[in-house]
Amino acid sequence: MTYGQQPGGPQYPAGYQAPQPMRPEDQRLWATLTHIGGIFSNFLVPLIAYLVLRDRGNFIREHTRVALNFHITVAIAYAVAGVLTIVLIGALLLPVIGILTIVFGIMAAVAANAGQFYRYPLSIEFIKQ
Repeated sequence: MTYGQQPGGPQYPAGYQAPQPMRPEDQRLWATLTHIGGIFSNFLVPLIAYLVLRDRGNFIREHTRVALNFHITVAIAYAVAGVLTIVLIGALLLPVIGILTIVFGIMAAVAANAGQFYRYPLSIEFIKQ
């Protein structure tokens, strides 16, 4: 066994420390920021938050996961609506998708700030628990 390895446990590089759990108020803050960031950046902020924060607590893991799933769904909806602009229906769908993204993102941020879980409607579950 080399330095940094633990018998029967995961193999970490030397000097690596597992992420420490966040305090509940920090998890609420980061979950809120993830939902708000998704409104402005689509799936980029939720993706980064999910990859960086998912091991810091169950609350933040669930919020970043549902935000990422929703914003991937929204990106697909934007792509489909963009193609459908050829037949003019996409021009009607694009603002509807934008409004729903803002409304659902704000509702999720408010729920996260209150310490509640939130499930986005119309979201496809790409990332499971």
